[in-house]
Formats: sequence, C-alpha cells, structure tokens
Amino acid sequence: MLLNNGIDIPQLGFGVFQVPPPETAEAVTSALAAGYRHIDTAAVYRNEAGVGDALKASGVPRSELFITTKLWNSDQGHDSALHAFDASLDRLGLDYLDLYLIHWPAPAQDRYMDSWRALTKLYADGRVRAIGVSNFLPEHLSRLADLGSIIPAVNQIEVHPALQQRDVQEANTALGIATEAWSPLAQAAVLKEPVITAIAAAHGRSPAQIVLRWHLQQGRIVIPKSVTPSRIKENLAVFDFNLTEDELAQVTGLERNLRTGPHPANFN
Repeated sequence: MLLNNGIDIPQLGFGVFQVPPPETAEAVTSALAAGYRHIDTAAVYRNEAGVGDALKASGVPRSELFITTKLWNSDQGHDSALHAFDASLDRLGLDYLDLYLIHWPAPAQDRYMDSWRALTKLYADGRVRAIGVSNFLPEHLSRLADLGSIIPAVNQIEVHPALQQRDVQEANTALGIATEAWSPLAQAAVLKEPVITAIAAAHGRSPAQIVLRWHLQQGRIVIPKSVTPSRIKENLAVFDFNLTEDELAQVTGLERNLRTGPHPANFN
C-alpha cells in the first residue's frame, strides 16, 4: 500500500518484538524464506544485529526489502536521535532505512518535537525513505502537524479486536497517516473468542488468519510476530480469501478496551 509520501509499504510485515536476540536471525530467515519482505524491529528490542545478520545472509536484494526500526525513549531529542539512528543503522548493517519511527511520545519528557525535527533532517538527507511515529495519541499528532513540516507517514499503535483505539485511527486518517497495528492478535488473547473461532471454521482458516484478514480489509498495515516456521507461513497466507461485511462487523464487536501494553499518555 502507498504511504502519504508515495512510497510503497508491504501491508503485512514480520515483527520481532520479544524475539530473543539469539533467535532473531533464525526467525527472520524463516520469514524471508516464506516471502515476507517487510521486517519491523526497534532499538529497545536489542535484536537489530540479528535482523541485520539474516538480511545479509538472505541474498534478497536490498531494493526488495522494507526495514523499520524505532527511536527509544532514552535517545529522544534532536542530536541524540541522530546518533541513535546511526547506531541502529550500524547494527542492522544497512546504508539506509525504509521507515524510522519515534517509538513512544513519552510526554513527561516532552522531547518528541525535537526528535521529530531530527527525523525530518534524516528524511531530507535521504537516509530514510519515510518517517513516522508509534503510540502517538491525537494530541501528540496535532502538535506535530502544527509544526507545518512533514506529516508522519505511519502511526504504529496497539490495535486488535479487543482494543481498536478508534479515536487514534480517526486522527490518523484525518491527517493522511497510515495506521499500523502492533500486537495485532492481542498476544493470542482474542484467538479463542467464539466469534473468531466460528468464522475461522466457516472459512477453513485459523483464528489468527481471520484476525489478520480483519485488519487488512480495514486498510491497516499489520506486523504479526512468531518464531514458529509453520505459523510464520500461516500468517502470510491471508491474501486469498475475504471476510464478509457481517463477519467484519462481528469481529469489530469484540472491542473491550483490552491493552496488552502500556498507555501512551503515561509511559515515559
């Protein structure tokens, strides 16, 4: 799908959150072999080097890959963000990034505006193809928009059937920002919901595939994570069927404000 600056991002990617560093290269190698070309990591995951090792060994041309990493809270600020970007790029073994995100707004620090100015410099210098944010609430997005510079291409937030953050998604849409879902399966918390298991049975699919299809049909970028090769393949096999409008509505009806991660308003 196209981002607001015209570059193409694979709508379904492979996330490595909570993948132990020693297992990262193997997991990413499995993902690349299965056909994933969009890999999402972050400095705080401490597995960028493992991602880089897998990319280097894969033989996949760099032009076919879409690599995202993120600026951690302790590195926020203009100059520190520039140094953190260099360090991430070095660990990944890359010459440029496809997407660089501010991982959290960390509002008590109030440094994300300076961090954003650093990201716009990296973008202007051609060192990253797109820049964005993660876990930003509407009030954080509006402050960035008021700068009058670049609008984030992506806002990566926790979204799954039990937590849909519709206010954030609406703010993203109003500004032309793509919504990207982390924890898209609620760390498996929604996979045993009777609604989802019934739809899965009707389609001859797994519950995870039903939830991923729900995300995709609503236009979100989605980055499931697994270290099991069979699940890695299964998560990618979601482009050959469609949910009906009624099925989409049933899954949407599972909202219950269930967070698997912290609240962006008070995580610093």
